[in-house]
Amino acid sequence: MIGGGMRTAQLTLPGFHHDICSAVHPMAILSPAFQSMPLDAHGLEWIHPPFPVAHPMDDGSAAILAHDLEEACERLGEDGPRYRRAVEIFVRRSSALMAEMLRPIHVPSSPLLLARFGALAAWPAASSARRFRSPMTRALLGGIAGHAVMPLDAVGSGAFTWVLAIAAHAAGWPIPRGGSQSIANALGSYFRSLGGEMVADTRVRSLDELRDFELILCDITPRQFLAVASGRTPEAFAAELQRYRYGPGAFKLDWALNAPIPWKARDCARAGTVHLSGTLEESILSERAPFEGRAADRPLVLVTQPSLFDSTRAPAGRHVAWAYCHVPSGWSVDMTERIEAQMERFAPGFRSTILARHVFTPANLERHDANLIGGDIMGGAHTLKQILIRPTRWFYRTPLKGVYFCSASTPPGGGVHGMCGFHAANVALRDIGIRVP
Repeated sequence: MIGGGMRTAQLTLPGFHHDICSAVHPMAILSPAFQSMPLDAHGLEWIHPPFPVAHPMDDGSAAILAHDLEEACERLGEDGPRYRRAVEIFVRRSSALMAEMLRPIHVPSSPLLLARFGALAAWPAASSARRFRSPMTRALLGGIAGHAVMPLDAVGSGAFTWVLAIAAHAAGWPIPRGGSQSIANALGSYFRSLGGEMVADTRVRSLDELRDFELILCDITPRQFLAVASGRTPEAFAAELQRYRYGPGAFKLDWALNAPIPWKARDCARAGTVHLSGTLEESILSERAPFEGRAADRPLVLVTQPSLFDSTRAPAGRHVAWAYCHVPSGWSVDMTERIEAQMERFAPGFRSTILARHVFTPANLERHDANLIGGDIMGGAHTLKQILIRPTRWFYRTPLKGVYFCSASTPPGGGVHGMCGFHAANVALRDIGIRVP
């Protein structure tokens, strides 16, 4: 089926529609690629929960990142002025910033803006969060940083925090009505309207099967490329691909529920995304653990609750929820108890609402989508080198004529934004002499 990880299926019980991998899409709505396509005319409808993000605390309160910057700063109290100074200019110029950020290394069109963002993003996420006074603000930023899939004290982690925070104010963290499959379906519908043809349910085992095509764009990671290009890849290029590093895995749960999640902090029920880790220090320990070959006892758990805002996702009066944490690549230990303990910690009685659950271990994720090596949902490790250059210094090009990479293993990396394919397609068209805007 089309969609890869951007899929929705009835994983638990009939009528309960769960997102298999991606669920909330802050970068999609800001993507220059998606903005260039009439996806709304092909059935895509975005839903904006009242709050993009909530981070509950043990005392029953919650840190909230509101969509409106004014409200966000008010809710952050004494940290509001510092937060405003950090993000305001980037919220105002979000289109220009995202056009710069969602590209490979290049001569910037907005050098001063990018330099200013670089000064902010150069701090590791943990250091950025510690510049704020309130433990709640620190916890909130630490939870957002968890999406980086990096140790929070690593250089580069701060960039993910601020891009996602800015996106929350510039466009929100929306969900697509009907689930992530709706994005894939809209893209597929638009493609067909342009005369495109899609062939599904067919495994390509060798590039030799595609000799009749002038351009081949490979939406796969280096490991699969080496397999399908076997015997055709120059030795030096193959060696570069073999050095490509994959990141930690994800352990994911989907629940069918008989009621909404019973959050202690009421504001959590107004948020599309909820991060569970308590304090910044817990998030730091949790996100460091997979890089040390272990999983945290109290992991940072990323939760979405789409049926609160989209009635198509579950039968009347019922709900779905989605949650995952980061674990070492290929981790085989069952994290269900640890994840559900975090849910109970911030939503007492949660277990009593569960009608059914579905478990995606890292191995399950890779079986579902061969790109998810060891459960890595980002297309490769976020080392500083691989943030800047991936999968090789050639980015989208390969030494094979007409053959290109277009997966999350190319810039700007993982996430639902379409920019990897957008840039790869433009490079390929220029290489055969077709002028693109």
